[in-house]
Amino acid sequence: MNVTQQIVNAIWLGGVYSLFALGYALVFSVLGVLNLAHSAVFMWGAFIGLTVVTRFSLPIWLAIPVAMLGAGIIGIILDLVAFAPLRRRNAPRISQLISSIGAAILLVNIAQFAFGTQPQRFPSGTIPNQALEGLPFRITPIQVIILIISLVLMALLQYLVMRTRIGQAMRAVAFNQRVAGLLGINSGGIFQLTFFLAGALAGAAGVLYGLAYNSMTPFMGDGVALKGLTVIVLGGLGNIQGAVVGGFLVAALEVFSIAAGSSNYRDAIVFTLLFLILLFRPQGLVGQKIETRA
Repeated sequence: MNVTQQIVNAIWLGGVYSLFALGYALVFSVLGVLNLAHSAVFMWGAFIGLTVVTRFSLPIWLAIPVAMLGAGIIGIILDLVAFAPLRRRNAPRISQLISSIGAAILLVNIAQFAFGTQPQRFPSGTIPNQALEGLPFRITPIQVIILIISLVLMALLQYLVMRTRIGQAMRAVAFNQRVAGLLGINSGGIFQLTFFLAGALAGAAGVLYGLAYNSMTPFMGDGVALKGLTVIVLGGLGNIQGAVVGGFLVAALEVFSIAAGSSNYRDAIVFTLLFLILLFRPQGLVGQKIETRA
């Protein structure tokens, strides 16, 4: 087993997993609820990017921001339809969780109607796929671009949350919605912004995942959804830094299990890790107490 090669594979794949899981972590941090429709938004981001490239003949560097914008808008609609009405009625969070499952099924069904169920692919030559020469390991331009975009978006999100007034407002709402209201913060607007950002991150992850594997179906979010949940539990629910760390750890575990010849059991290995974390360290590796998660 070429250890260096597997580390390289784990790094670029970890970028995608972390980017996807950040949307989960962001919504949970601010609203305190898991959005199980996040994987469906991820899938829609991939298809929006594909549509921009195939039907409008635009370059991939334009398709990614368009997919982020489209997925972000889907995230806002998701909040307005599946979450906001329940929040106004002070419904229990389990109701919002169930509502998100229903929304995910609806989004997948719409995608089946719009795009069919057969795998679809980006046109050859969208991004050169030849391995870079002169390196002691194999890496392609697609993998390099995936890692760079993922790291840039993660850094921008960290800056937004920790260094801007909008981020302060988000952290205030996450800490206590009533106190935030007394400070003049529009909680409803913060919720919509949170869903937009989570959707945009999912959209970017969807396009990057589609470019990496070049096979997209309406069901492509199913496997990634469970890995995303593993990532945020591993890193700590609602913890942005933890989602990044967890994404790379889960990717490393998956990649090295495949390299060791256990590809048929890679998901079982990942979810065994999830079980052990829940059993011995339920707050995650970088977890925080609920009252300090903002």
